[in-house]
Amino acid sequence: MGVYVARMKVHPYVPVREGEGLQDVKLPEDFCKVYPEFLPDPKPEWRNRMRERLERADMLKRRNVMEIPEFYVGSIMAVTVSDPNASGKLNRFVGICIQRGGTGLRAWFILRNVVDHQGVEILYEMYSPLIQSIDVLRLEKRLDDELLYLRDALPEYSTFSFDMEQEPLPENVEVPVNPIKVQLKPRPWHERWERKNLQGLQDLGLPERFYKRAKLLEKPWEKYDLMLEYRQAISEDEQRDIFREVHPHYQQLESSRRRIKRHRSGIKPKTT
Repeated sequence: MGVYVARMKVHPYVPVREGEGLQDVKLPEDFCKVYPEFLPDPKPEWRNRMRERLERADMLKRRNVMEIPEFYVGSIMAVTVSDPNASGKLNRFVGICIQRGGTGLRAWFILRNVVDHQGVEILYEMYSPLIQSIDVLRLEKRLDDELLYLRDALPEYSTFSFDMEQEPLPENVEVPVNPIKVQLKPRPWHERWERKNLQGLQDLGLPERFYKRAKLLEKPWEKYDLMLEYRQAISEDEQRDIFREVHPHYQQLESSRRRIKRHRSGIKPKTT
């Protein structure tokens, strides 16, 4: 008896024709950095353009109800969610964003904090209706795109007070990059961090054989692989078409972003 395997046909991308979208709309340079979840998953097997358009419409409606601030991996954040088992029916968690991913309504981010000498991580779905508020207490970036190595770092790099207040940031300055170098605890670790090209770690202090093995496993040719880069990214033409779709609501998104920045820049720094 044969086994039937269903195969999904992936249609190629068709750019928007003249007259179907807004003309002379320029894609902002920071659109894909500030709103990365509006871009779809580049893997063809996960693409469904009708679903993607419906999700973007739902995301814009959600942003009309709740402000979702600009943040990056390395930002210190506070998230308040509805919790029927908590006192006051609300639960607030403060932590550093160590990873961000997903697209559309499945966009997510992970916050990490050390509570009572125990590392605690919570994954939040960015557009979940359970989230009541998202606040950025310290807006900054780090040297690496992911901070998963904080799981193996000393606790002080992941410890933040739940009473932490928002730190002021001038309105018209770029988001600062924190150049801090993290010190890891002695092995064993969750991953072989010496095999990753990480900029935010201090010297690992490993024997030379570990670095030689890591050198043998490197794939330096991948940075010249144009097809690999193409498969892992959304083309600029498609990004422009997605922005045309979001453009009628873009001014509202940016006004909300500026309002949050003005509020942060107006915060007076604490005096000691």
